[in-house]
Amino acid sequence: MARHVIGLVSDTHGLVRPDIFSALEGVELILHAGDVGGFEVLVELATIAPVEAVLGNTDHPGTPGLSESLDREFDGVRIHVSHGHEVGRPTPERLLAAYPHDVIVYGHTHRQLITRAGDRLVINPGAAGPRRFNLMPSVGRLIIEGGRADVELVTLLM
Repeated sequence: MARHVIGLVSDTHGLVRPDIFSALEGVELILHAGDVGGFEVLVELATIAPVEAVLGNTDHPGTPGLSESLDREFDGVRIHVSHGHEVGRPTPERLLAAYPHDVIVYGHTHRQLITRAGDRLVINPGAAGPRRFNLMPSVGRLIIEGGRADVELVTLLM
């Protein structure tokens, strides 16, 4: 049975913290949920694993490597990644209504969040970049095994 570990990052806003490298060590892919803050961030994250990223509300639309949204599937688990601002103020309820996927990953609010709704999962890995709103920077590790998704959040200290 295959086991997939996928890094979840959002809201770097141009800053790649040193401890993101150990937090995401061993992931096979990084999904970035927007507000990247420049192509250089994607290049630096790609030293950990391949990176796929979406456009956040502060990203320049012409930035290479940024899509409006991403849809991926691992072992039958369907994943949607978007920044979240496209639904107005993103909440799990709004995102679950907008997207039929098993796992929905978003950013924008900078607030860590994991919500289960039946077999579905809504994840905001928190902001990995500059500290704002008195929140600790963080990333996520999405684990897919046996057709089931689970996630752990990792606080970034540096």
